[in-house]
Amino acid sequence: MRYTLFEQRKDELILVARVLLMVLFVIFGWSKLTGFSGTIGFMATKGAPFPMVSAIIAVIMEFFAGIAILIGFYTRPLALILALYTLGTALIGHHFWTMTGDAYMANLINFYKNISIMGGLLLLCVTGAGKYSIDRR
Repeated sequence: MRYTLFEQRKDELILVARVLLMVLFVIFGWSKLTGFSGTIGFMATKGAPFPMVSAIIAVIMEFFAGIAILIGFYTRPLALILALYTLGTALIGHHFWTMTGDAYMANLINFYKNISIMGGLLLLCVTGAGKYSIDRR
């Protein structure tokens, strides 16, 4: 009874959650796509294996998978794959355990932000895209 409002607006809340989760991926995926040579260089500085391949994977996952989840297309499998990708970026890009000082704290925060984002993606994997999606049609 006390959760009736949430149940009545479940699909709207899932839509808002999808949009909020994907804003980060789409914005940064677009910047990686439009500045692709810089993305390759960034991947090299982060120690990512095969910087060009890593850059391609980053653009595909962040921009194209982000857009797909945003519109609710293959949401469940893409959310799971994006959660795993987010874990990989946390481990490669925010290895706070090798750092000290300000770098330690900044990377600790960003590492755990990635872990939190993974939680949202896993929930999206379980709940699906909701009524307002291509998946529902």
